[in-house]
Amino acid sequence: MDLRSELLKSIWYAFTALDVEESGKVSKSQLKVLSHNLCTVLCIPHDPVALEDHFREDDDGPVSTQGYMPYLTKYILDKVKEGSFVKENVDELCWTLTAKKNYFPQKNGRALLPHKDAFRLWCLFNFLSEDKYPLVMVPEEVEYLLKKICMAMSAELNCVELEDFISQEAAHQNGISVWAFLDLMNSGKLTRGTEKESLSMAIEKVYMEIVGEVLKEGYLWKKGQLRRNWTERWFTLKPSTLTYFVSEDCKEQKGSIVLDQNCCVEVLPEKDGKRCMFCVKTLTRTYEMSASDTKQRQEWTSAIQTAIRLQAEGKTSLHTDLKLRRREQREQREKRRAAREEERQRLQALQGEKEAKLAELELLREAQRQAEALLEQEEQRRKQQREQLQQALEVQLREVEGAQASMQAEMALKEAEAERQRKRIQELEEMQQRLEEALRLEIKARQDEEAFRYAQARLLVEEEERMKALMTLQEEQEEYILKTQREKQELRQEMENKTRALEEAQRQLEEVRANRHRVDQDVVAAQRKLRQASTNVKHWNVQMNRLMHPIRPGERKALPGSSSFIGLRTQSLKDTALRPWQRSEEHDEEAKENVDSGSSEAERRLSQASNGGIDVP
Repeated sequence: MDLRSELLKSIWYAFTALDVEESGKVSKSQLKVLSHNLCTVLCIPHDPVALEDHFREDDDGPVSTQGYMPYLTKYILDKVKEGSFVKENVDELCWTLTAKKNYFPQKNGRALLPHKDAFRLWCLFNFLSEDKYPLVMVPEEVEYLLKKICMAMSAELNCVELEDFISQEAAHQNGISVWAFLDLMNSGKLTRGTEKESLSMAIEKVYMEIVGEVLKEGYLWKKGQLRRNWTERWFTLKPSTLTYFVSEDCKEQKGSIVLDQNCCVEVLPEKDGKRCMFCVKTLTRTYEMSASDTKQRQEWTSAIQTAIRLQAEGKTSLHTDLKLRRREQREQREKRRAAREEERQRLQALQGEKEAKLAELELLREAQRQAEALLEQEEQRRKQQREQLQQALEVQLREVEGAQASMQAEMALKEAEAERQRKRIQELEEMQQRLEEALRLEIKARQDEEAFRYAQARLLVEEEERMKALMTLQEEQEEYILKTQREKQELRQEMENKTRALEEAQRQLEEVRANRHRVDQDVVAAQRKLRQASTNVKHWNVQMNRLMHPIRPGERKALPGSSSFIGLRTQSLKDTALRPWQRSEEHDEEAKENVDSGSSEAERRLSQASNGGIDVP
């Protein structure tokens, strides 16, 4: 953080303090006074002419921060030279203005912090706050500052109270304001059981370390260059210098060691009765010093090495560097948190898709189970119907046999014809049973396909029609037996017609058998194609798994989530391979319907021939 940014933070508080109405604008007369005071504390020449020209009283009214920035930049900040002024004076000026408006230590009934300590905490807050306006400090920096203060007091931070405070304050904005922070320190919740003097000394120590850039200070014994005697001095270490004074009030400076990348610090053995010795070597001189104990020597050598490292890296402030590092770490943590959140959302989306697919699969399984149950019920119903029909046919056959036995003496020729008719009926029943068996086997082999349910329904309707036709045939046979006595003469003439009809029915039956044989061949070819397609799908699944997940050295199992994708791809390949088979099955179904229609026609004509040329509707 450069000097201009530090000055702007303090000046921003002074500007907002002059904004009494909180409108974002300040009167020109107040800005004149503020500009004059800033020039005074910054030790830059004051230009009253430019001040009057810029803030001339006219009808424009008050000036906002955007209107004041050009003058502040051109006539004040551009003229500032580092080292020509005391920044603490600038901070005191801005603190005086802003504290009158915003700082009320007696608000909670007690004031734990003296005015000087409140000013130092305000400076520490400005140093650690974010470079965004309005100025706030993120909770991590608040915790860092409070831990530094507690460490200086050798006390432990009350983390419960701190978390409650952060959860209440940081929820309203993206950080904590300085006034809320000062109210927290004045409340004494975090420093219970601590004396005011200890807290004040800790705040001063942290202030000198962070704002004053004092890396370490304390008493050391120093060996003189000319007289070579040992004298105790108060040393103050900053990133660029190691200054020593007569006493800790720092009023009489005795010397200063300029630190740069050419300096080094070394530990020395005991000599001249001094222990815990070390030296700082520069290009022109070596400074020998002695600490009170080994711990102090280690702390001093580490601090001096840190200062030399900062000079070698071109950095002027240790805590500025640490602040930037903490900010980078927060940004990295935020990026990692955002990445984890994005990954979590992505995993949730994948999990939702997986659950939806599982639910869909479960629905499909439930639909399949229902279809199987319906098919089983349909099969049971058809079986019962066939048994009832068989029983009815047996009853009718027994009735026909009784009627024929009673008429044996009168019509021997009719009995022979009736015998031939019964044999023909038995042959048709056997053919029907064979057809039903073949149909049942086909239905069982294709019960998983929904399209074949409609074909089964049509076959069932045709079968019922044939059964109705047979029942009608039996009824007509009974009527025909009753009328045989009146039609003896007509039978002789119709024998020739029945013979021709019988030959025609035999020819049609042969055609039906030939059609049935071709249909069986088509079914066998379709099954062979189906087995070939299943083999090809398995081969394609293996090839797809090898292409999607090649085996690498040291890799033993596939990545999670890949099986679902391969399963979907395999299912699509199976659907593509089954389309030609489905078209072949549709062709087989059409051939089967043709065969059934041919069989129905043949049965009808055979019935006509057996009934003596009577048409059956």
